[in-house]
Amino acid sequence: MKITLEPERCVGAGHCVLSAPEVFDQDESDGVVVLLDTEPGAALADAVHEAADLCPARAILVGGEDGTP
Repeated sequence: MKITLEPERCVGAGHCVLSAPEVFDQDESDGVVVLLDTEPGAALADAVHEAADLCPARAILVGGEDGTP
């Protein structure tokens, strides 16, 4: 799995950090999402997908599981 972000879309809701704190953090100055791990292991797949699904701005893109970028 490969994660990419569109930080300009982030609204700082923090759902990503609550869902997958091993993968996401927030910038202390403006609350924008920060990616800690671009290619987390399979054990974190459910948490990463939950974070992407809960993101109100759709700023988290998950790919690579089926050969997609």
